[in-house]
Amino acid sequence: MAASPRAFVLRHTRLGPVPGLEEIRLHLADEVLPLWHAVQVETSDPDAALPYWAFAWAGGLAIGRYLREHPGAAAGRRVFDLASGSGLCAVAALHAGASEAAAADIDAFAAAAIELNARANGRRVTVVRRDVLDEEAPEVDIILAGDCWYDARLAERVLPWLQRARARGIDVLVGDPGRRYLPADALVELASYSVRTTTELEDLDRTQGRVYALRPAGEVA
Repeated sequence: MAASPRAFVLRHTRLGPVPGLEEIRLHLADEVLPLWHAVQVETSDPDAALPYWAFAWAGGLAIGRYLREHPGAAAGRRVFDLASGSGLCAVAALHAGASEAAAADIDAFAAAAIELNARANGRRVTVVRRDVLDEEAPEVDIILAGDCWYDARLAERVLPWLQRARARGIDVLVGDPGRRYLPADALVELASYSVRTTTELEDLDRTQGRVYALRPAGEVA
């Protein structure tokens, strides 16, 4: 990797307000495919992951809106943002009064983006740079899982991890626009928001982002 992830994020994004959550500012990109190509060149890896960290996705936007409307879900609580990407959910939780927030992502560029975005909002987010799905959930009060359901293999790992966390008494909020692998039978819808995503990748400029709670294990939909 020729440049530092931080320098790469700064070079390929612009800091600005998040649509619908203008109190939050993120380093965002304008288009997915040129940035993805830049990541592939930078890493010399044609199979490099999509730059999820450079966009505000529907599930994260919905969680952010929900926390703004229901700050009690996060206020005074320890928050963990799973597969964080840009860090949007963690920052939104801190805006809502969370006592502390951690954000996990395996992408080095995402880790850099989370740190930059937290600083841009005058917040501090602890970045966890590893795959946490092979571990037990951390000692937190609530887990935010935005936009985790776009890939079958990831979805198969995320759901049982969240269910184990829920069984330990950790609250779980899921945000998603209804992607293919969303485990609808395991969720209870709490709210729905019309959100404007910042990426053309899903051909959805404006869509419904929904927020869900995770049903206790064994509860029937």
